[in-house]
Amino acid sequence: MYDFDTPHDRSRSGSMKWDKYAGRDILPLWVADMDFAAAPPIVAALQAHLAMADLGYGHAPQQLAATVADFIAATHGWQIDPDWIVWLPGLVCGLNLACRAFGTQGVTTLTPVYPPFLSAPGLAAQQLTTVDMLDAPTGWQIDWAGLQAALTTQRLLLLCNPHNPVGRAYTTEELQRLATLAEEQDLLVCSDEIHADLLLDQERRHLPFAAQGDAAARRTVTLMAPSKTFNIPGLGCAFAIASNPQLRRRLQQAAAGIVPHPNSLAWPAALAAYRDCREWRLQLLEYLRGNRDLLQAAIARLAPLRMHAIEATYLAWIDCRSLGLAEPQRHFEAHGLGLSDGSDFGAPGFVRLNFACPRSRLQLALQRLEQAVAALSPAP
Repeated sequence: MYDFDTPHDRSRSGSMKWDKYAGRDILPLWVADMDFAAAPPIVAALQAHLAMADLGYGHAPQQLAATVADFIAATHGWQIDPDWIVWLPGLVCGLNLACRAFGTQGVTTLTPVYPPFLSAPGLAAQQLTTVDMLDAPTGWQIDWAGLQAALTTQRLLLLCNPHNPVGRAYTTEELQRLATLAEEQDLLVCSDEIHADLLLDQERRHLPFAAQGDAAARRTVTLMAPSKTFNIPGLGCAFAIASNPQLRRRLQQAAAGIVPHPNSLAWPAALAAYRDCREWRLQLLEYLRGNRDLLQAAIARLAPLRMHAIEATYLAWIDCRSLGLAEPQRHFEAHGLGLSDGSDFGAPGFVRLNFACPRSRLQLALQRLEQAVAALSPAP
């Protein structure tokens, strides 16, 4: 059994997440990396590599692409050819490359969404159109009418699947409908699936957008990485999957001379993650489910806060609009909670809470959350 309960001290590791609040009694629950020790097989692989004292230029191990393809087939039921993989030094890099390679007629995305979706088109001097998701009683839903109306001249859809920050894992029906729309509108789709391995509903399986038929596959670049699942975001390793050789070539052309390869430590870590950490991942998911259930039960008691069920990711999207605060993130910060500001995702009045931490830390965070809400109630 792997240990996710013991607090892991990150205060002296140069952690961006923890150093933001260094010297202050604020629990950092903002940026999406996990407060767990790295998986032992990954640590062992890195130690073995460092023992060689060789930090020169590296390349992907011969078996890595095949290992990734085997993991995807076993985990998601999606058969890919290892030759479809294009290695990248990070997933955000992939979003920016997609906008440069495919976004020349405009880019569309669904909001609220991971902030680089909102910044990447502008950095590529491309027009961005956003379509707000619907906050329905059953959870966050795609506004199909709004999306259809928005797709006028745009030819690139940035899709987040599973969707960060709202925690949606899209259904077959939704993805098939998106695939039909992409075919009708002649869209290319860049699908960020970095949280694919983190579905929390045990009866659900991740559904890659590119697996929704040959037509969808021909027009899709899928972005994945070991960073979120296996907690190695600082090593900078990701990849694009494109069965269409023209899309692969355009992506590689956009990267040429600008984008470096992953560093020499990323390769052994990625290989160990996909080859040796499958049991670690299953135990992680079980632990995250427990944290999710604890958090959802707490939010249900903390009216007027609202939150829909979290189907995937370790991120909670909390609706604070009824608190009447202009900046709820600052209010919670003043009560010892470092959360992500919903404004950065295109949704003021919300906060995002990362619950991938030891349960004792989450329990303390929930106590502080309750105190922060209570502080807004009028005195009796």
